[in-house]
Amino acid sequence: MHAARLTDSLCYHGEGPIWSASWGGAGALRWVDMLAGEYLQLDPRTGAITRTATGSPVVACVRPRRGGGAVLALEKGFGLQDPDGTITVLPSLWDEPVRMNEGAIAPDGTFWCGSMAYDRTEGAASMWRLGTDGTAIRAWDDVTISNGLAMSPDHAHGYYVDTPTGRVDVLDWDETAGFVDRRTFRDLDDEDGHPDGLTVDAGGRVWVAMNGAGRALCLEADGTVAERIEVGARQVTACTFGGEGLTTLYLTTSRENLPEGEDPAAGSLFAVEPGVSGVAEELVFGG
Repeated sequence: MHAARLTDSLCYHGEGPIWSASWGGAGALRWVDMLAGEYLQLDPRTGAITRTATGSPVVACVRPRRGGGAVLALEKGFGLQDPDGTITVLPSLWDEPVRMNEGAIAPDGTFWCGSMAYDRTEGAASMWRLGTDGTAIRAWDDVTISNGLAMSPDHAHGYYVDTPTGRVDVLDWDETAGFVDRRTFRDLDDEDGHPDGLTVDAGGRVWVAMNGAGRALCLEADGTVAERIEVGARQVTACTFGGEGLTTLYLTTSRENLPEGEDPAAGSLFAVEPGVSGVAEELVFGG
């Protein structure tokens, strides 16, 4: 299958798409222009796109918040957006040259987001957990480029990517301990590109963006590749299901570090109808 290009090259580093029924009245897609510190919102009914500055040099991830608004992963920590759009930046979590990168909401309403060093130093980053009381803790260390994180439909497992490992990992979800027992789900070193952001469909299959390959893969429960989605830009960064019935797979792309004029569709938003739907239950931050 081939994804269609929906927008012009709007982002330098497009990332982190997410659909929420709580945004835009009848539902909307948001994604980030990460290194510009801005997020974009698409109204699928009209095609209108708005862009919002967060006040941070980086916004790595945006997820819906119970009661309206959003929770944000910013350069060195987290922020909370109220329904009226006001953003409150929470205290910085570190001083080192490290930034947030990708995250997801867990079944208990906490927000988990991993980081990466600007120079991509091996093992210099961490996974962080923002509690519903606004308290952040470091969940685990020895991360290099923390990327995709998504829950299985039954909330029993989480799927996770630390890109330089070349793998998608799976973890068990424990209501008390959080994510535990990390292990390999699928080693993707035999595929072109590098695993980046991911999502899970209603049947439990994992869809992972392969940065550098211009495609996304659909992985069955046993890790075998069931489908390849070709995208007209090489640096595919992340994907999510949205739209009516959650039947559209949206894919973000980046033009980070590309010479001017190379890969002209890079930074655009793409979409495809793969014949499956996303997870109907929406996990929202409980704060």
